Amino acid sequence: MTDIKKDKVDIFAVAKRAKVSISTVSRSFNHPDLVNPATRKKIDTAVRKLGYIRNRAAQTMHGIRSGTIGLVVPTIDHAIFAEVIQAFSDSVDKHGFTILIASHGYDLEKEYAVLRKFLEHRVDGVALIGEDHSEETYDLIERQYIHAISLWNYNEDSRLSCVGSDNKLAGCLAAQHLIDLGHLEIGLVFPPTVDNDRARERRNGAQSVLTKGGARVYPQWDIESTYSIADAKDAALRILKTEHRPSAILCGNDVLAMGVLYAARSCNLNVPEDLSIIGIGDFKGSNEVEPGLTTIRLPAREIGRQAGEYLSRSIIGESVGRRRVSCNIELILRGTCKPKP
Repeated sequence: MTDIKKDKVDIFAVAKRAKVSISTVSRSFNHPDLVNPATRKKIDTAVRKLGYIRNRAAQTMHGIRSGTIGLVVPTIDHAIFAEVIQAFSDSVDKHGFTILIASHGYDLEKEYAVLRKFLEHRVDGVALIGEDHSEETYDLIERQYIHAISLWNYNEDSRLSCVGSDNKLAGCLAAQHLIDLGHLEIGLVFPPTVDNDRARERRNGAQSVLTKGGARVYPQWDIESTYSIADAKDAALRILKTEHRPSAILCGNDVLAMGVLYAARSCNLNVPEDLSIIGIGDFKGSNEVEPGLTTIRLPAREIGRQAGEYLSRSIIGESVGRRRVSCNIELILRGTCKPKP
């Protein structure tokens, strides 16, 4: 068996190999934007050649930032949060941070437990999805004075800084589009709204417009589904197999809308000739299904980028203050909706 060397490579060896000062190596790790790209490349080459690993635990003991940010999302099973996670990661990476990701499965007690673990690992900041969190979670963030931000849902009264979109408006726009096309008999397929402010706001917005527009939503057409194409398909089949079916179905997000599209095909219904479908989100793949999904675009990449930029700058000490940012949304017209004959 090969003996493991007792003397591990340290920062002094990296500085010597790269022919720079120790402070430059440290700055390259902690504030890469302040170091010349050519110098950073030399340091990175030395790190790779020597196999150097930073001692984050020792840094944390001495009050130095850990260089990590905790991101807690409800799920990573589908593409719902994929783009916002990637954009957020890219944004904080530019400031020298790495993200730790965990999911809580729409369980706010589990979210609290995950947050505690992140804090035990001395993350420099945390990012949460939406506004629905337990009081214990909010209290923990405030007591620990941890830099924090919420993503995805804009709320001018948010207890944390937030970057997101107006989800109530998204629901309104989706419903109004169907009303404008002459659809007055409309089905709803939404995720559970308990502990999910995004779904709740979209649903409230949609229902307010449908009621004002004189649309009819019978109880048997109003069904909840988990964030699953298969579950959404089953839910839609229950609607479409009723004796009297709606002319359109409004979905709480694009994942559910795709399930409804597959349900329509299994019932030999043509979309949009026999049934119009609209989603919310405009996730990856929404344009590639056939026909392309008409939806309300939530600017996931912009939300992730701005949130990552704000949180990073607040951690490194720039005076950014509390911020609440609303990113624009828009109706994307594709092939799953048409005027009611």
